[in-house]
Amino acid sequence: MAKTKQFTITIQNQPGALAAITRPLSAGKVNLVALLATSHGTGATVQLVADNPRKAKRALDEARISYQETAAEELSLLNKAGALTQVLDKLAAKGVNLSTLYATAAKGGKRATVVYTAEAQAQTASA
Repeated sequence: MAKTKQFTITIQNQPGALAAITRPLSAGKVNLVALLATSHGTGATVQLVADNPRKAKRALDEARISYQETAAEELSLLNKAGALTQVLDKLAAKGVNLSTLYATAAKGGKRATVVYTAEAQAQTASA
């Protein structure tokens, strides 16, 4: 389990809005580990994790993109049935209330990446 930062950005739900965020990150040589974008009416929310949060913050600041920075945990799990449930059961047993969780794995890949934020960050260690 690795501590990291999640950046949450509110944008308009329109063509090109997400690219307006990823473009300055790309120009700043920021590699994204995870990204979740969800629309809600005319707005949208983007949550992203970069391999280097300081570089991501610098790129977003230079592009004058407003964001909220939240402590997050990044996990690498075996890409197999039940792996996520095992982690979720451990977190629940510790009383960790999740705020966000998103995961991805490449088809046929051996590992899955999971990112989550929790209301009680101090309780998330050793999941």
